[in-house]
Amino acid sequence: MSEPTERWLAILLFDGVEELDAIGPWEVLAFWTANFPDDGYRVTTFSETGEPVRCAKGLTVVPDRATADLPAVEILLHPGGRGTRPLMRDAAHLEQVKRWRAEVPLMTSVCTGSLVFAAAGLLAGRPATTHHASLDVLGETDPSIEVRRDDRFVDDGDVVTSSGVSAGIDMALHLVARLVSPERARQVRRGIQYDPEPPV
Repeated sequence: MSEPTERWLAILLFDGVEELDAIGPWEVLAFWTANFPDDGYRVTTFSETGEPVRCAKGLTVVPDRATADLPAVEILLHPGGRGTRPLMRDAAHLEQVKRWRAEVPLMTSVCTGSLVFAAAGLLAGRPATTHHASLDVLGETDPSIEVRRDDRFVDDGDVVTSSGVSAGIDMALHLVARLVSPERARQVRRGIQYDPEPPV
C-alpha cells in the first residue's frame, strides 16, 4: 500500500500504442520521480488487463499493473498510435475514459490520444491539439473543439493535450514545471540530455 504522501502519475499502454508517445513521457517522469523523490510523485504504467502490449512498431512492453490495480491517480496520460482508432469506437473504453475524467484531477494525452478524449466528450468546447496528420479528424470528431494546429502542447487547466510523438516529451517537461517548478524541469531536461537540434 502506498504512502499517503505519494501522488501517482499513470501512463496507459494498449496494443498499437505509439512507442515514443508512452516511453518519451515515461523517461521524463521516471527520471524526475527517481531523482527527486522528495517532490512526492511516483509514475506507473498500466494496461487494461496488466498483460504485455505490442506497440505500433513491434516493441513489446510489460505494464506495471492492470487498470483494476491502479492506486488513486493524480495525473493520467493517454498516448496515441494506430491503436487509438479502435479505441475511439470502443464503448467500454470510452466509458472508462469518462470514469477517469470524473476521478482524476489532470487528464493528459499525447498525439492521437486526444482523439479518444474527443470521442469520449472530454474536449467539448476546449482548445486541443494532436498529431499534425490528425488535426482534421480531431475537429471532425467534435466540431466544438478549438483545434490548435501550431501548438506543441495545449494546457487547458485540467486537460493537457500534445501534438505528435516526440511532443509528449515537451508536454511531460511542462508537467514537471507546472507541478514543481521550471527549474526542476530544467534539471530533468539536463539529466536526460534533451537538447533538440535535429540533424536534418
